[in-house]
Amino acid sequence: MALQNFRDSLLCASFNQDITSLAVGGMNGYRLFSLSSVDRMDCIHQDESPDVYIAERLFSSSLLVVVSRSTPFRMNIYHFKKGTEICNYSYSSNILAVKLNRQRLVVCLEEALYIHNVKDMKLLKSVLNTPPNPKGLCAPSVNHSNSYLAYPGSITAGEITLYDAMNLSMVTMISAYASPVAAISFNAPGTNLVSASEKGTVIRVFSVPEGVKLFEFRRGMKRYVSISSLSFSADGQFLCASSNTETVHIFKLEPHSPSKESPSWSSYMEKMFSAASTYLPSQVSDMMHQDRAFATVHLSVSGLKNISALAIIQKVPHLLVASLDGNFYIYSLDPQEDGHCHLVKKHRLFESDDENPVVSDLEVGSPSYASTVATTSSQDSPSSSSLTGYSEDGGAKKGELIPEHEFADGPVRLDDEQEFPPVNFQNT
Repeated sequence: MALQNFRDSLLCASFNQDITSLAVGGMNGYRLFSLSSVDRMDCIHQDESPDVYIAERLFSSSLLVVVSRSTPFRMNIYHFKKGTEICNYSYSSNILAVKLNRQRLVVCLEEALYIHNVKDMKLLKSVLNTPPNPKGLCAPSVNHSNSYLAYPGSITAGEITLYDAMNLSMVTMISAYASPVAAISFNAPGTNLVSASEKGTVIRVFSVPEGVKLFEFRRGMKRYVSISSLSFSADGQFLCASSNTETVHIFKLEPHSPSKESPSWSSYMEKMFSAASTYLPSQVSDMMHQDRAFATVHLSVSGLKNISALAIIQKVPHLLVASLDGNFYIYSLDPQEDGHCHLVKKHRLFESDDENPVVSDLEVGSPSYASTVATTSSQDSPSSSSLTGYSEDGGAKKGELIPEHEFADGPVRLDDEQEFPPVNFQNT
């Protein structure tokens, strides 16, 4: 059934782990779009469940996690191709974020993290009494060999906790900034971690698990901004950052090496600055060594949350930007030529007759909607249930395998049609 009047009031937007689809949630439902084409956005799935503020898909599988502001303490997990609910879990307070990789599902509350096993949705670990995290900031690595989890280690300082999500143990604490962390993300292999602080002026990349600073980029100097997303390209050579301003920055991760070219005025000045920096205060010296953006994009609006990602579509690299005003932008990206990216296509994520859209109050810099909802559960630990009739076995309950007959290749396969590439889960 088609959605009727899917209003211009998006509550969430998220890319899946390999940037092949986009999930959006709003007041009258949620939708999944394919990102396989530049010229069109095919709707893979849509539903009229109201007030969805979290919608996360696991790669190209049929597993979808949904949280509604009507029950912000409950996570519902669906097999959307079959139109059935796998299970649901309720927690002691509002869910601020849900993140997935092929082994782990992580539920983030303001002062707790719950780590589930994707194979059977069993709760493996409760990380309680974490530093207050009102924005639900957390990021898992998507690589099965380096299955790390990063989350804020302090509410006052820019510390990042690096956690081993496979072995369920603390790895290290990375001191990234003086001010609190605002955004974090891993590269595809899980070997690098990028972060930004609440000031939003400097972006830093660290090695994982050592926590050694590898790169430092300056997003800007004139004003502080709220970084809303950080994302690596699949090959790890580029990084994009979006915020509540109209500018999206793309940075190139390349090590500095001595120039082999003949001396020039620019190389001479670079050496002069480098020599002078040894006599300057550390803050000024650091600023002189920070790299600038490789390319930038200027959106038509500012002040709204938007998320960005770098993806290969039809064998060509592109920058993708989804905004909570309901627009989706696709820009060209030339890996060899820096400067401005060019807009290739603009899509509307839903139809509307309203020329002046009502913008969601889930904006950058404000607490996520879940943290403002008054109604919460009083339970001390998550509980699960499932819809009757999901299968002959009654569905997957906490700690039980999802019924094997539901999936073609055993209890962990969630792809039942050819248009969804197989997801190969590894035993843990």
